[in-house]
Amino acid sequence: MDLGPDVRPRAIVADKGYDSARSRQLARKRGSLTVIPYRKNTRNRPKRFARALYRGRARIEQAVGKLKRFKRIALRCEKTAMNFSSFVALAAAFILIKSVHRA
Repeated sequence: MDLGPDVRPRAIVADKGYDSARSRQLARKRGSLTVIPYRKNTRNRPKRFARALYRGRARIEQAVGKLKRFKRIALRCEKTAMNFSSFVALAAAFILIKSVHRA
């Protein structure tokens, strides 16, 4: 959660693995909203949960999963950042074309 002194995220979105009082306390100390689902055995669970923000996390996870289907990206075969970002853009274009053109 420590991204640097100048970075202040509005919300910290994580999965249930980060459900601890310490991680929530660190996020509140930074002035961030915590969007972490509670585990079933957590005591004093609040009734509200920002589901809309958490759905955004799921979309990002799905997009990263689709990108990792391309072997060059998953294995990070490209040595320079420029080449790697070019292949990520190319893979994203293929994914976009495939999602738009369903025949």
